Amino acid sequence: MTADMRHFLNLSDAGPDAVAAMLNDAIDRKAARAHWPRGRQDSDAPLDGHVLAMVFEKSSTRTRVSFDMAIRQLGGSAVVLDAGTTQLGRGETVADTARVLSRMADVVMLRTDDHQKVEDMARHATVPIINGLTDLSHPCQIMADLLTIIEAGKALPGLELAWLGDGNNVTNSIIEAAGMMFFNVRIGVPPGYEPDAGFIARARAAGSAITITHDPVQAVKGADVVVTDTWVSMGQEDSEAKLAAMMPFQVNEALMAHARDNALFLHCLPAHRGEEATDGVLDGAQSAIWDEAENRIHAQKSILRWVFGQI
Repeated sequence: MTADMRHFLNLSDAGPDAVAAMLNDAIDRKAARAHWPRGRQDSDAPLDGHVLAMVFEKSSTRTRVSFDMAIRQLGGSAVVLDAGTTQLGRGETVADTARVLSRMADVVMLRTDDHQKVEDMARHATVPIINGLTDLSHPCQIMADLLTIIEAGKALPGLELAWLGDGNNVTNSIIEAAGMMFFNVRIGVPPGYEPDAGFIARARAAGSAITITHDPVQAVKGADVVVTDTWVSMGQEDSEAKLAAMMPFQVNEALMAHARDNALFLHCLPAHRGEEATDGVLDGAQSAIWDEAENRIHAQKSILRWVFGQI
């Protein structure tokens, strides 16, 4: 790995200035191709000839399609590898896979369970590595969330964001973003389901107010944005005890009423309708979940350009 290699394993790998630049680039590129066919290349095709290798150890809809469309629109192409049909699934080390893919692709996106795997991939690769999701963080999703919030006319500095439910990988990356982009997060979770303490400490040290509460109304009260996610992550057992503990934190119409009148509702999907959120909220006027899903494409285009030093 060269000293100037750019990996995107967490938002902090880029830093606040680069995150802001990527968001601006995503806004501009999205606007420039309004009403175009989805598969048409951007006029400048900045990644013409580049190949993205996508490695999936976890199932995916939005990450798979959005990265495929992102590299196509930038002028490149994608190769999709499912772990079960590759040598990774038969015991090849992450390090050896990284070395091989570095000879065959220009950038690698890995979606996996253990965050250590993306760290190992980055350590042994000679091309940029992008974290498409791990058990610790989901930075690509949060880039799309920030883009969606900005598009809704809300400034990030001073924003009050409420998180409801499980303190998971998405929560961790939201907290990381808060410390970098100067907004505050109130996290409503049942006892024992709090997010990673390290992410909280770093965001607080950067000046963001990160509040943990076990009262869902207190979390949502006066919020500009309300965010939730599925309570049972991929690969976890469906625990009846966990679902029971989470139920008071369901985002329903009554809970949303405690947020600001113009509050935005976000969910990274897939949604377990009737669990973490009701149909009335998911499909309601305050919901921006479909914009959020589409914005995975535009945010990831800018991430791809950043790892190649174009931003």
